[in-house]
Amino acid sequence: MNPRSGSSVPSEHETVGAYALGILDDAEATAFEAHLAGCEWCAQQLDELAGMEPMLAALADLPGSGSTPAIGDSLSARPSPRLVEKLVDEVADKRAQKRRRGFYMIAAAAALIIAGPLAAVAVNGGSGGTGRTTASSAQTTFEAMPDKKSATDPTSQVSATVGMQQKDWGTQAVLELKNAKGPLKCSLVLVAKNGQRVTMSSWSVPDWGYGIPNAKTEEAKKPLYIGGAAAFKPNEIDHFEVVTFEGKKLVQVQA
Repeated sequence: MNPRSGSSVPSEHETVGAYALGILDDAEATAFEAHLAGCEWCAQQLDELAGMEPMLAALADLPGSGSTPAIGDSLSARPSPRLVEKLVDEVADKRAQKRRRGFYMIAAAAALIIAGPLAAVAVNGGSGGTGRTTASSAQTTFEAMPDKKSATDPTSQVSATVGMQQKDWGTQAVLELKNAKGPLKCSLVLVAKNGQRVTMSSWSVPDWGYGIPNAKTEEAKKPLYIGGAAAFKPNEIDHFEVVTFEGKKLVQVQA
């Protein structure tokens, strides 16, 4: 007889609530589990009783002593320790799985964030094919930029050209650096008309330097091309500075 038809429900079906609450003894629970294996209706009813999970989650979060009995006393029918322990463990395990999934998502996001600085290192003239490929991309972007400003410092003899392109978020810039002798660690600093200073990028100059006209190697003769970005629009920029990490200005380029 169909238990959904409104007619009398066999006693085995009535047992599903008691089984969910854990108030059956071992023999009754074993008998019901044998019935449950072949009864789709009882299986569905048991799934619907999964609404107990919030209460079980509270039990899973509480320490072993103190608060747990107070919640248990508030129930009209108290589950047996066997079922409570089993279900609480299941809830705790589900929460652990969610925490692990959350950790993996955070780790993936962190990997994407870390990729930015690694790409910048490649542009900074690091050895290997990847660095040269990325630097070539910066040079291509530089050559396509219509707005460029140049200057050569009379003391350091360092030459710099800054290409600029306005974006919705601010200014994209690419620096071409020549006659810079290493070893040095340098930064491209944007100085806004309001006096604010923003470091757009930084890099290392190797011993052989960048853009040295009479260098013995072709690599040393090549200029450095390195990209940067800032939130200021081009019309908000006063000038750019190439400075060492020690604070020495190598060259200044008016915007």
